[in-house]
Amino acid sequence: MKQAQTILTLSPSGRGLFDFTHEVNRWLAATGIATGLLTLFVRHTSCSLTIQENADPDVRRDLLDFYARLAPDGDPRYRHSEEGPDDMSAHIRTTLTDLSLAIPVGGGRLLLGTWQGIYLFEHRSGSQRRQVVLHLIGE
Repeated sequence: MKQAQTILTLSPSGRGLFDFTHEVNRWLAATGIATGLLTLFVRHTSCSLTIQENADPDVRRDLLDFYARLAPDGDPRYRHSEEGPDDMSAHIRTTLTDLSLAIPVGGGRLLLGTWQGIYLFEHRSGSQRRQVVLHLIGE
């Protein structure tokens, strides 16, 4: 059994879903591990990870609209607002999504479905610098 690990740094330009499947695939190919399980973990509390459709951009827009209604920025009921009006709403959105993903690997590639991609779901309005840990175990 082999293991490989790296940290990807992503720089989203603001709120949105940012596809980074290509970066994961490039790293995976360099590991030489053909079969196993890849775990991804984001090291922040105001963004998350998701696997989502990568064909129709309306899916991403609809998701952003849904979360804006569910956890609006600047809601006066929020007590926490130290980093601005999008801070607490970002934390709420993160609790409703995932900080980690597990994806099977076979034949040296991610076993995602045809229309699936790996996304950083940025919940803050401004530009950020995010770290995603990738840990692969397999043979």
